Amino acid sequence: MKVSFENIKDEYERNWSNMKIRPSRADVAGETAQKAIKNKGIYKQIEDKTDVPWWFVALLHSRESSFNFNTYLGNGQALNRVTTIVPQGRGPFASFADGAVDALRLEGFVGARDWGIAKTLFRLEKYNGFGYRGRGVNSPYLWSGSSIYGPPEQKGGKFTSDGSFDSGEVDRQLGTAVILKAMMDQDSSITFDGTAMLSHLDPEEQTAPIALLMQQALNKLGANPPLDEDGIVGPLTKAAVAQFQQQHGITQSGALDSVTIAAITRAAQQPGPVTPPAADFSPILKRLEDLVTLLQPGSRISPSPNNATPAASDPINMIERLLAVVNKTSAGPGTTTPSAPNTAPVDQLKQVIGLVSALLNNDGKPVLGQVNGALGDTIGKLLDGKKTALGLGSSVLTALLSSVTASPNAGGLAGLLGTIVSAVPGLGQFAMPISLALTAWGVLGKMEKWAQGTAPPPKTTT
Repeated sequence: MKVSFENIKDEYERNWSNMKIRPSRADVAGETAQKAIKNKGIYKQIEDKTDVPWWFVALLHSRESSFNFNTYLGNGQALNRVTTIVPQGRGPFASFADGAVDALRLEGFVGARDWGIAKTLFRLEKYNGFGYRGRGVNSPYLWSGSSIYGPPEQKGGKFTSDGSFDSGEVDRQLGTAVILKAMMDQDSSITFDGTAMLSHLDPEEQTAPIALLMQQALNKLGANPPLDEDGIVGPLTKAAVAQFQQQHGITQSGALDSVTIAAITRAAQQPGPVTPPAADFSPILKRLEDLVTLLQPGSRISPSPNNATPAASDPINMIERLLAVVNKTSAGPGTTTPSAPNTAPVDQLKQVIGLVSALLNNDGKPVLGQVNGALGDTIGKLLDGKKTALGLGSSVLTALLSSVTASPNAGGLAGLLGTIVSAVPGLGQFAMPISLALTAWGVLGKMEKWAQGTAPPPKTTT
């Protein structure tokens, strides 16, 4: 759902005015507020570098990592390691303050001027995401432990994992608005500065038009789930950005930095895949059908009219029929009958000898006179003497391609093969039968030449 600060500003102010901390959570809220105020000095250091109020930093720190100063403010992961969840690829950092400045900058909070209660609550909810609004539930990230969230006054519910919502669950972790209320009861210096000057746009407002364009571009590129095009860089947008970065070899942070913005823009401007015009395979299919007929024992080829409709319209089925004939198995279009695995070797040899004899001689005359010309003079001459090598080579290449996982980031041969595989879906399944058929066809052509005495003499080896 699309979210606009102007549309929900009054809601924040109304909920803040009406909020009451539940009596059963009052003691915990007071203790949490004491922990935050105790570390005020550290949070003030961050405020001096970013202009983000110290108490706002404390609220995020409480919710994200329970005041653990060995964690990254952006997601609660260890401070001394590179982060592995959004925002990914951040760190390691020498201190909590360094990590906090980085996280606040990524969120667009650095240099913000409007820290009124409405904008503060909006930023806190944005930090966690607006998913609860789509469920008709006030966000527990703000209101858990108060009368604004959960029964008996309000609906409960909790996201137990990404995309998994349980309406029967109630979040037990205190919400940031509840902690803020308790902090204000103990520290009178916490005040709200009202609304910034009308001429001033906070950083997230300045970047909203770019964020909107990036959301539109990512949706065009197939973002799943589709993003709300609202100009707000929330968790779903960050996840979509991180996925794009991973797919395009960019440092996976989930942040809309200049490199990522340029890459998304280029990708969205690429034209969609162009469907090539359908080729007319009917002449080739007809000649393949003639070859199948030729190879059948006791058959003769009859001349085909130029406008003859091929008996088969699927080249894969035709190739399967060719292979079935070569293997001397009975098969209909599109089917093959595998030879029995327990046939004795002697019987197999007899079958091969019988097949070769039938192919090479019929009443003393070779029956393979049209093997090399089965596709016509032009194509036949082009492939004459090359079918076996082409078939074997392409079979090996196809096997390699079938075992390669497409990866646009891989280098060398793996990257090249991965690019080919990703560019031609189903390449292995389509190309391997053609390669094997081409190999078999080449062998038949050589048999023909040997039978006619036109084959070159075998090469001697040392």
